[in-house]
Amino acid sequence: MSSLSSLQRPLITRSSLHRRLPLSPQPPPPPDRLCLRPPNPHHSRRLEIRALDAAQPFDLESRFSDRFQKSSKLKIAIIGFGNFGQFLAKTLIRQGHTILAYSRSDYSDVAASLGASFFSDADDLCEEHPEVILLCTSILSTEKVLRSLPFQRLKRSTLFVDVLSVKEFPRSLLTQMLPLDFDILCTHPMFGPESGKNSWNKLPFVYEKVRIGTDESRISRCEKFLDIFGKEGCRMVEMSCADHDRHAAGTQFITHTMGRILEKLKLESTPINTKGYETLLDLVENTASDSFDLYYGLFMYNKNALEELERLDLAFESLKKELFGQLHDILRKQLFGKAEGSEGSEGLESQNN
Repeated sequence: MSSLSSLQRPLITRSSLHRRLPLSPQPPPPPDRLCLRPPNPHHSRRLEIRALDAAQPFDLESRFSDRFQKSSKLKIAIIGFGNFGQFLAKTLIRQGHTILAYSRSDYSDVAASLGASFFSDADDLCEEHPEVILLCTSILSTEKVLRSLPFQRLKRSTLFVDVLSVKEFPRSLLTQMLPLDFDILCTHPMFGPESGKNSWNKLPFVYEKVRIGTDESRISRCEKFLDIFGKEGCRMVEMSCADHDRHAAGTQFITHTMGRILEKLKLESTPINTKGYETLLDLVENTASDSFDLYYGLFMYNKNALEELERLDLAFESLKKELFGQLHDILRKQLFGKAEGSEGSEGLESQNN
C-alpha cells in the first residue's frame, strides 16, 4: 500500500519546478494613494492625499455651471453688419453670445475688433448653422437679401428675427418666403446708436411671436433671444405688427418728418438757446444721422404714414390760416380804421346840415 501511494504522488522535477516559478519578477501593483514624499523607514505613517478640493475646475459642480452658461447662449448670425448691426452686436457679444456677421460691404476688420466672425459668402455663413438669423438690413433691401439666402443650408428649425422700423411688411414677407419649419419673431428696438448709446434701460422693445414651434427647445430659444433685451432693462412690449405700425406712424414717422424739416432750416446753436430750442437741435441730430432710405422706408412700407403726412399738411395749413386771419384783421384796422372813422363823421355832418 505504501509503495502504491508513493507511486501516485507527483514527482517534483527541475523542469516542473521551473514551470511553476515566474520567469521574471512581476512589478509591484501601482499605489492607490499619492505620496507627497518617499516613505521614511523611521516613520510608520505617510502624508497622503485622500480627497481633491471641490473647487477645482474639473469637478462636477464646475462642469454643470459651465454647461449651463453655454446652454443659455445663442449662435446668432447678423445679416447686414452696418451701423445698426454693429450697434446690436456689441451688446450681444458682451453678454457672451457667438456672433457671425454677413454683409455686402467688407466689415471684417470691424467684426474682428468686436469679437465677431465675418463672412462675405452667404453659403459659408449658413453652413455654420446659426440658431438665429437676425435681419439688420435696410427696409428697402430686405426682400432682395432674403431671396439671396440659401435656406437649404440652414437647420430646418432656424429662428428668423427682424428689427425693421416697420412691422407689417416684414411679417408678410417672412411668412411668405420662409419654409414653414422656420420660426419667425418680428421685433423693433425703439432706439438706435444715438438714443441707446449710453443705456437701453427703460427703452421700449416691441415684438410679436409670429410663428414659434411648440417644441420646448424652440420656445426656450425665443425666450433666450428676448431675454437679451430684458437683461439690458428694456421695456418689453408684446404687440401685433398692425398695432405697431398704427402707433409708429403717429410717433416715429412724425418725429422723423419734423426732424427732416428742421434740418432743411439749417438750425444752429446760439448764445441764448432755450431748453425748447435745445430739444429741437437734439431732434435734428437724432433723425438726420439716419439714412434717407430709412425715412423713405418708414413712409413707403407703413400704410398709415401717408395719412399722417396728410394730417400734418392740413394742420400746417390750418395754422397758417389762423395766423394770417389774425394778421388780416389787424392790418385792416390799421389801413382802413381812420378812413372808416372819417367817413362816418362826414356822414353825420351832412345829416346835421
